[in-house]
Amino acid sequence: MSKIFLEDIKIYAYHGVLPEENIIGTYYIINAEIHTDLWKASESDDLNDTISYADLNEIIHNEMKIRSKLLEHVAGRIISKINDNFPEISYIKLKISKTSPPMEGEMKGASIELEKSFKPNN
Repeated sequence: MSKIFLEDIKIYAYHGVLPEENIIGTYYIINAEIHTDLWKASESDDLNDTISYADLNEIIHNEMKIRSKLLEHVAGRIISKINDNFPEISYIKLKISKTSPPMEGEMKGASIELEKSFKPNN
């Protein structure tokens, strides 16, 4: 199995249930693990034989711009959009962390993680 990782993508966005979260915003950290066959690209050295990290990053950034109440909803949209654009992917795991959740006490963040398997269309 071959994997692509996008690690610790830091994006300022406006998600949350509380009204002030949609006004003030905060940083989010996104991590993605994507399973697909990378062997053809390992031999060809051709971008057309793999999935562009830049394209994956762009999808994540674009979906993070769309305000949502729940991080689960954001993650579901990102996973669906990636799968729609790259049907050769067999599995996606996505973790989104809100770095400054409006809760009592100090914490590094609050996170959700969604994962989904697909039948790849090669």
